[in-house]
Amino acid sequence: MRTRERSIELGLLVVALLAGMAGLLTVYWSRSAVLEPGSLWLVGVFVGVVLGAHLAVRRWAPLADPTLLPAAVLLSGIGLTIIYRLDPERAARQSLWLLVAIAGMVLLLMLMRSHRALERYRYLIGAAGVLMLVLTAGPLGTVINGAKLWIVIGPMQVQPGEFAKLAIVIFLAAYLREHRTMLAQRLTLRHAGPILLFWGGSLVLLAAMSDFGTSLLFFGTFMAMLWVAVGRLSYVLVGMGSFLAGSAAIYAALPYVRVRFDIWLEPWDDPQGSGYQLIQGLFAMADGGIFGRGLGQAYLVTGSGQTIIPDAQTDFIFAAMANELGFVGAVGVLMAFSVLVWRGMAIAGACTNGFSKLLAFGLTATFALQVVIIVGGVVRLLPLTGQTLPFISYGGSSVLANFLLIGLLLAISSSMAAQRRRVEAAAAGAPAARPGITAGAQP
Repeated sequence: MRTRERSIELGLLVVALLAGMAGLLTVYWSRSAVLEPGSLWLVGVFVGVVLGAHLAVRRWAPLADPTLLPAAVLLSGIGLTIIYRLDPERAARQSLWLLVAIAGMVLLLMLMRSHRALERYRYLIGAAGVLMLVLTAGPLGTVINGAKLWIVIGPMQVQPGEFAKLAIVIFLAAYLREHRTMLAQRLTLRHAGPILLFWGGSLVLLAAMSDFGTSLLFFGTFMAMLWVAVGRLSYVLVGMGSFLAGSAAIYAALPYVRVRFDIWLEPWDDPQGSGYQLIQGLFAMADGGIFGRGLGQAYLVTGSGQTIIPDAQTDFIFAAMANELGFVGAVGVLMAFSVLVWRGMAIAGACTNGFSKLLAFGLTATFALQVVIIVGGVVRLLPLTGQTLPFISYGGSSVLANFLLIGLLLAISSSMAAQRRRVEAAAAGAPAARPGITAGAQP
């Protein structure tokens, strides 16, 4: 169905695709100095998948916000470019994961007749999210770079926490909508249970996974959603104070958690060992200066193919990107993230029912917190984590989960726009135009 929203989206997608193609071709040229058509399949796959996603959104969410998909595509293109700069083989695998992720988003829009249906399955979805975290923190979890965030299945590394965050946000949106009146009036022991559960669960995650970022992400999202649901800042202040107090106790009690914080506080105590990654990242960002070395020009990969920043394609891709694009480029990427957060908050503000509002806000809040946590770790404002930078870092779990997040926001925005048009048409005394069979056509 042709709508003004989709026409705007197509125009923005063309700009995002041109930027991504220019970046990939620039890096390819710097590596080989010859542009061979047969070697540019990566660009073709990326363009084809994105245009297919646009057609799917046009079919199943025609009234959705037109900036979400282009912003996600722009960030994915930048990420694919930097990954290709660091490791072409990983870039090829990432392009396949992008295909899977966008297909997952399309499948979500196609099968989910209304996002409101998720509210009926809140306890099942919440239990699934908790189970994913328990499996990761338990014997199935694998410690990589000091954090226990992965489950290894054959040649694949899966990060269940990426999907757990979506499940828990859906559960919280439904639970808080149901109990917000009681929570706003008086915090009884019965209704304080979830707050205590998330406080204790976040500290258990910190202890079991040795990762401050995951704990902060889940507890921070819960506190933000609680504040939006009940409007009592005192809950947030008490909750965050309790979380910091519990974190301090775990820091004092568990040596391996203390090591993670010590690397953040004093990386120069062991510059060739535990502090090496963080120091190399800081050097790389400083080397980029204001305008950067240029795509393919910075010294990021040794002659043997090793990156000078350990795990530059995952944890420290922001530092590698800042080296090539400079301060201006890094700020530009942060602005693209800000667009996604802004539009997500706008969608939440436009929702007319509690579940939709809390769901859109929770999804946007967890996305924003993840960006703050990983960028804050790279620039040494927060302890280092195993979190990935959404859409940019290498990793199939991350890109799939974040495109599912975009799919949910598209469905919510299309649903709310369709409902608003029906109300306006009814007020004007005219029949509402049917938006077509969409994922968001029902309120």
